[in-house]
Amino acid sequence: MGAVAFVRGTMPATVRRQRPRRLPCWALMAVLLADLLALSDTLAVMSVDLGSESMKVAIVKPGVPMEIVLNKESRRKTPVTVTLKENERFFGDSAASMAIKNPQATLRYFQQLLGKQEANPHVALYRVRFPEHELGFDPQRQTVQFRISPQLQFSPEEVLGMVLNYSRSLAEDFAEQPIKDAVITVPAFFNQAERRAVLQAARMAGLKVLQLINDNTATALSYGVFRRKDINTTAQNIMFYDMGSGSTVCTIVTYQMVKTKEAGMQPQLQIRGVGFDRTLGGLEMELRLREHLAGLFNEQRKGQRAKDVRENPRAMAKLLREANRLKTVLSANADHMAQVEGLMDDVDFKAKVTRVEFEALCADLFERVPGPVQQALQSAEMGLDELEQVILVGGATRVPKVQEALLKAVGKEELGKNVNADEAAAMGAVYQAAALSKAFKVKPFAVRDAVLYPILVEFTREVQEEPGVHSLKHNKRVLFSRMGPYPQRKVITFNRYSHDFDFHINYGDLGFLGPEDLRVFGSQNLTTVKLKGVGESFKKYPDYESKGIKAHFNLDESGVLSLDRVESVFETLVEDSPEEESTLTKLGNTISSLFGGGTTPDTKENGTDTVQEEEESPAEGSKDELGEQAGLKEEAAAPVEDASQPPPPEPKGDAAPEGEKATAREDGGKSEAPKPGEKGEAGPEGAPPAPEEDKKQKPARKQRAVEEIGVELLVRDLPDLSEEELARSAQRLQDLTVRDLEKQEREKAANSLEAFIFETQDKLYQPEYQEVSTEEQRDEVSGRLSAASSWLEDEGFGATTGMLKEKLAELRKLCQGLFFRVEERKKWPERLSALDNLLNHSSMFLKGARLIPEMDQIFTEVEMTTLEKVINETWAWKNATIAEQAKLPATEKPVLLSKDIEAKMMALDREMQYLLNKAKFTKPRPRPTDKKGTRAEPTLNASASDQGEKVIQPPGQTEDAKPISEPKKATAGPEPADAEPLELEGPGAESEQKEQPAGQKGTLKNDEL
Repeated sequence: MGAVAFVRGTMPATVRRQRPRRLPCWALMAVLLADLLALSDTLAVMSVDLGSESMKVAIVKPGVPMEIVLNKESRRKTPVTVTLKENERFFGDSAASMAIKNPQATLRYFQQLLGKQEANPHVALYRVRFPEHELGFDPQRQTVQFRISPQLQFSPEEVLGMVLNYSRSLAEDFAEQPIKDAVITVPAFFNQAERRAVLQAARMAGLKVLQLINDNTATALSYGVFRRKDINTTAQNIMFYDMGSGSTVCTIVTYQMVKTKEAGMQPQLQIRGVGFDRTLGGLEMELRLREHLAGLFNEQRKGQRAKDVRENPRAMAKLLREANRLKTVLSANADHMAQVEGLMDDVDFKAKVTRVEFEALCADLFERVPGPVQQALQSAEMGLDELEQVILVGGATRVPKVQEALLKAVGKEELGKNVNADEAAAMGAVYQAAALSKAFKVKPFAVRDAVLYPILVEFTREVQEEPGVHSLKHNKRVLFSRMGPYPQRKVITFNRYSHDFDFHINYGDLGFLGPEDLRVFGSQNLTTVKLKGVGESFKKYPDYESKGIKAHFNLDESGVLSLDRVESVFETLVEDSPEEESTLTKLGNTISSLFGGGTTPDTKENGTDTVQEEEESPAEGSKDELGEQAGLKEEAAAPVEDASQPPPPEPKGDAAPEGEKATAREDGGKSEAPKPGEKGEAGPEGAPPAPEEDKKQKPARKQRAVEEIGVELLVRDLPDLSEEELARSAQRLQDLTVRDLEKQEREKAANSLEAFIFETQDKLYQPEYQEVSTEEQRDEVSGRLSAASSWLEDEGFGATTGMLKEKLAELRKLCQGLFFRVEERKKWPERLSALDNLLNHSSMFLKGARLIPEMDQIFTEVEMTTLEKVINETWAWKNATIAEQAKLPATEKPVLLSKDIEAKMMALDREMQYLLNKAKFTKPRPRPTDKKGTRAEPTLNASASDQGEKVIQPPGQTEDAKPISEPKKATAGPEPADAEPLELEGPGAESEQKEQPAGQKGTLKNDEL
């Protein structure tokens, strides 16, 4: 209390001392503003469309809406190829060219190995397609590893991390700012293990993944964004047939305008059906064409006892490149000549291949084209007559036979080709990136993706069939059904457990997959969940009624499943005693009711229970499973329902699942009941508190307590990398990146030094350099340059970057004087000519200004004298400096410098601009117009404040009295319109904003007139 009294006693002095403290606040605001300005330069987001053969990168940054990034070769797509050598790495087109020279160290088409273990058929298929690669396996995870050398061993996740890091460097160079936020496309058929592998690769690359978006969804979003005006309340079903290099995906999408609470009417796309073929694509066609070319080459050398060309990896890499080119050419021509120079043993290869032969090689592949279409129709439960259009996507759809087979399968007159087959997915993904980023505001476009593989929960419980007879019963609950929308959250309740137990998360019915696809799919068991602490939670609340063990699941935007938390929920009835209310609480309730602050019945209902659930039936009913979904419910985070479907019933009672996320956990997770007098305790309709006898009759209310349960997860499909392994891989990739940057910096320094030596040696023989240098000076420079060239050839390979830069700096310092003299002489004619023109114009201006009559003169004598002085001084300086320069030899440092000429011009131009501005803004003086001898008006000054008309005062009114001014008319200015969401439009997209008619004005209210 003494300290408090002391502070109060010195309050005036304290206040006076606190005033200067405002300065740090302003300084803090300045720092925050500077930080915001700095952040404005790092607002770009990117998307990466990861194809099997190539990738497309797109960015959005302020002023650049949805642009495809050009790589270092100025191409819009970049090969997904990595060459790994002991001391360097190559990416993109450089790596693709290295595939011919060093195929063992060049990795391609490795995405199909993500999330795959040793026994997976795709691993064996990769070995058959690319036998030059040595594959090893991780002993703990049984996943694939590329063994390039004993020191170079990388997992597919690490290789993909390198590619993602390279894509970010391309985007940053294009955007000219750092980028970390990205949306990455993945095939729609990727399962949980494959999606987690991509996320791990992105973490290794240091990317913040906003979302993993299915490539078919990204394509559909791009199509819808650029055709927003064509979408209405009538559902439109569009099929996208995407055949890329490695796989084929067929998707049925429904576009429709739907009504949402947040944005009103907005367009929405919903994935209705998906079909796919993991191995049907352009790569398989190229491999078959390569095999055909290899057979032709072997036949040409059959009698020469030559080796089989298939045993030579470099020759097969050349044939694969030629097969790729041949496939493209045969799409537009009936035949073409395949030719490879020096295919093997310096023997050239040349053979003619027809389209008929190519189609015969791939006949069984073309028969598989209708397969994904039938799968998509079956999953969407649609018929072909319900499809309005079939649109081609992907590079392999350019093969005529593919289009012919597809056209026959869908029964349409023509196929849609109005989508950029290569860039649609990248553009849709970058639009989604801008929508997810907080830095941009785009017009909303709802996306409802679909679950391809159903997920369920399995558990075993003990049941009593007869008195004294117990048995175990296996139960299944579908969490996320096939073709159900996501992202969404689900909660499952276990009602008959009072002790620790386990349950399993597995895939559901995968009967729509064939036997081979099931083998490629891998493990159908996802996770085993072990709960710990269930029994302790029951002991902690012995007087409460158990409401079950609730497990909260989340299938996020990336399609990755996670278990958010598991809770044990208890409930009891409590009565509020009126004696608990304090005087302040009563006074607060009374004041709130007087000012309309009472709680409405709705808010009371929502504010009473801390945790609210939908009405659920037990997860394990005593009867024989009346419904497999008895204990399952969906949280409020589920996506917006399609307008074509009936709206779901509104939750009743305390059915507010979102309330679970707002659970107040204190003292070990117990939810405290609201204290009397807090929000939710006021009477209905905000009435004042009732008398004492009425309060005693208040009904009992429910109090809920929540205890969090410990969870141990055992991953069954593919063990994830530990945090230590992820950090080690990320650091390994970072070290490789730093090494590459240092290598590039050293090469740049070496190239700069070599270029400077050659350029300077050549300049020494040019006339302008010989004119300003003596023979001794040139010999000295030439000798130093020759010594540096010899050093670079002999010791330059082992020199560091610093040594190279130091050597270059020495040579530049040596030649600095020579270069300076040449540059100054080159600038003299232009600078002196400009100075002469300015002096002549200034002299003419001064001469004209002195001829202005005295009555019209706007310049003072001091101003004209000052200009004259500057002109004379500039003339004198110029003549004297030129004369002094003429006396100096050309090999000496000049006294006539271009920077001095520019300084003189600036001084003279400043005086001229002052006078010109004065003449421009000065109003002419009024002249007398009355010829009858009436006194003319007095001359007014040129200032704008004295140009008003003279007011003649009425009789009897003094000059000091001010006339009554006319009341101003009330004008209704245009109200500022709400900021329209910025739609990141691309080429060809029309703006939706309509201009307001010119004559339309805001309506005035009665009290504004």
